Amino acid sequence: MIVNCAAYADGRRVADIDLEAVSDYVAKEDHFVWIGLHEPSDEILRKIQEELGLHELAIEDALRAHQRPKLEEYGPCLFVVLRTVAWDAQAHTVIVGETDVFAGKRYLVSVRHGETQGYADVRARCESTPHLLRHGPGFVLYALMDSIVDRYFPVIDAFEEELDALEQAIFSGRVDPKVAERIYELKREVMATKRAVSPLIDVCNRLVRYDQALIADEVRPYFRDVYDHVVRINETIDNVRELLSSALEANLALVSIRQNEVMKSLAGWAAIFGVGTFMAGIWGMNFQHMPELDETWGYPAALGAMALVSGGVFWRLRRAGWL
Repeated sequence: MIVNCAAYADGRRVADIDLEAVSDYVAKEDHFVWIGLHEPSDEILRKIQEELGLHELAIEDALRAHQRPKLEEYGPCLFVVLRTVAWDAQAHTVIVGETDVFAGKRYLVSVRHGETQGYADVRARCESTPHLLRHGPGFVLYALMDSIVDRYFPVIDAFEEELDALEQAIFSGRVDPKVAERIYELKREVMATKRAVSPLIDVCNRLVRYDQALIADEVRPYFRDVYDHVVRINETIDNVRELLSSALEANLALVSIRQNEVMKSLAGWAAIFGVGTFMAGIWGMNFQHMPELDETWGYPAALGAMALVSGGVFWRLRRAGWL
């Protein structure tokens, strides 16, 4: 549950520490503590609350992990909720997780929920740039948000690939009843991603404001970069949603057109065979005074008349595009 717990000074890791020593390092000047947790128990969160003086409501939100993305201020502590998404290529679905971040002047605690990727690469990237890491928890918060937002891009690419496959299936010339079902499923996955991305616009806006003392002036441009990425991703998701709605309408329209073509073809052949049936019905009536029935040319003449009239109907329907 405790992935990592380390103390930093002047942008460099100085010690790996236990939870009991967190408050001691937080009290030191020019030090901050970075704690990474994965689905921690109530006991561990309560211990961290005791060491750092975190707010009770924020601890409850981090424990239950069913929050929408948001930014809340509890005195000197920022509580940020972020939703993570990953694409499952086997199931063709989005895996949604949650990361809650407590950021203070000398500490940052990340609480990860779900099966999405961890943040070991984020820690390694931060430790490789001590000149930026010395800005403290504000820069670490940016690095976490930047990593989470960057992981949205492969999901967006997967949506576009799925959309291309659906368009090919729609315009392939054959009716596939599973296309509409897949469109609805993909729209549901897109909406799940939309709910994760859209609130981040407001979160980033609040973080770049100058009344956030936790964020150093040197770090604010990095948050503006995250904001630009979020806006671009949000616009792309809206475009995918519109294209999916258009694809569904196009699929329904093409299905209706193909059904009409089939009905036209059936109606045309029914008309062709109906002519012969009509003529056979006339000569099949049991009247005594039908002179052509006694003639030797009656039978071939009847067949010829049926073929001629049916051929004329076929030619006319073919010109009209019914056959």
